[in-house]
Amino acid sequence: MPAHNFPIRRLTEDPANVLDRHRWPGVLPPVAQVLDQGLDLSPATIFVGENGSGKSTLVEAIALAYGLSAEGGSTGARHSTRSTESVLADHLLLVRNAGATRRGYFLRAETMHGFFTYLEKNPSTSGPDISFHDMSHGESFLELAVDRFRGRGLWVLDEPESALSFAGCLSLLAVLKDLLTDGHSQVIMSTHSPVLAALPGAQILEAGPWGLRRQEWLNLDLVSNWQSFLDSPERYLRHL
Repeated sequence: MPAHNFPIRRLTEDPANVLDRHRWPGVLPPVAQVLDQGLDLSPATIFVGENGSGKSTLVEAIALAYGLSAEGGSTGARHSTRSTESVLADHLLLVRNAGATRRGYFLRAETMHGFFTYLEKNPSTSGPDISFHDMSHGESFLELAVDRFRGRGLWVLDEPESALSFAGCLSLLAVLKDLLTDGHSQVIMSTHSPVLAALPGAQILEAGPWGLRRQEWLNLDLVSNWQSFLDSPERYLRHL
């Protein structure tokens, strides 16, 4: 995967706005690690980990610090139903590559219904938008990614698998893989899906009590857990 001029090369803490490490989200080990040590990003960076580990908090903060809407959309979107995002974005500095694009888009499955309504009420100047509400959740999510994720940009996704079937995850993987071919786009994603975590060339960061650690796909807990369950589901089911 080429690595030429993708948008963000590093995350650091804003020295003029230090986050209290004794208050959330500063108490989360992955967040504290990023603030204390900084974090180098790749053309594709994938965060994995259990619920509450901090991966979505980091992804959301990166999107907001870049100028994207907290509930999804591009840098021009101003959709908000209820503000629940953390303050982390206010404490992050994004170190950008010189000359890189400022375009981007944020997709998060949990806010899609409200975001589609926002798109209906704020149509594009180029004409009527796709009728996303007439599709299933998974179909609409994938159609939005195909329609909006084009050309150079920062493409941020928060747990997109919650809207997608296995085949849908493979289709999204193909979209993301194509975006990364010219070295001028960047994908940042949090996921529980071993399919999406297999994005070719991606840096995989596993979040947990240890903070963040680089991990190979085959060594991820989410991969080994799925493999074990599919090999012998009865071993798990009898303990429920």
